Amino acid sequence: QVQLVESGGGLVQPGGSLRLSCAASGFTFSMYAMSWYRQAPGKERVLVATITNPGGRTNYADSVKGRFTISRDGAKNTMYLQMSSLKVEDTAVYYCFAEGVSTWGEKYGYWGQGTQVTVSS
Repeated sequence: QVQLVESGGGLVQPGGSLRLSCAASGFTFSMYAMSWYRQAPGKERVLVATITNPGGRTNYADSVKGRFTISRDGAKNTMYLQMSSLKVEDTAVYYCFAEGVSTWGEKYGYWGQGTQVTVSS
């Protein structure tokens, strides 16, 4: 079955770095656009970054541009989010999302279970 398993979250001080990973299985990874979302306590889930395939075009929320880098490794069926210069406001549960398009053009997706990132001194 489809699985998206995030890892790499944790507690980090402001200004620090973390790398999140999302291991995918049960579907053709290369056929899906991949994204990271995050949800802070009491707030809605929001898009952080997306990477398409093929092409590997990336898109970032304004709040993380220049600090976060999204990437994917097709050989390992894994997506990454390198986070640097972390701020307290980056604290959230980070979710992996895979978006596909059906043969008749409908979009659908799969979610991971999330990984907690806490930025605090």
